[in-house]
This record gives sequence, structure tokens and C-alpha cells, in this order.
Amino acid sequence: MKKDFTMYIKYDRDLVEKQEECLKEQNTKEILQEVYRSLEEKGYKPINQLVGYLISGDPTYITNYNGARALISKLERDEILEEVLKTYLEK
Repeated sequence: MKKDFTMYIKYDRDLVEKQEECLKEQNTKEILQEVYRSLEEKGYKPINQLVGYLISGDPTYITNYNGARALISKLERDEILEEVLKTYLEK
């Protein structure tokens, strides 16, 4: 015997947006840390290279070593700056 019923799911948009923001922030941090390590391992000055990339948008500031250039390309430069600035001002 089949029973028909409707199931209602409560959707909390604010909670979902907070979770997405947290994941984005964590992902950005992890990518920046990995790119930083790759630049450091290749003997570059990571801060200088990252600043050059953020200002110019030229991906050649980031080494291909360990796929760092592909990783940083997953992020929008304005999103990186937003996360860096937010973290700096919160501390």
C-alpha cells in the first residue's frame, strides 16, 4: 500500500550563506598557503610575488611549480584582497 505525502524542508538562507562564506574563506586561505609554499620552495620572495600578481593580474608572477599558478587562478583577485583585508582588520 502506497502512502502519498508531502515533506516540507525548512531552508535557512542566512545559515547557508554563512556556511558558504566560511568555506570560501577557508579555501582561499589554503590556496594562498600552498602558493606561498611553492614560491618559497623555488627560492622566490612569496610576498613580493603575490603582491605583484594581485596588482598586475599577470599570472607569471606565480610559479608553475606544484601547480601553484593553476591554484591561484581558481580565485578572483578581488576575492583574495577581500579575504586578506578582512583578516588583517579583524586581528
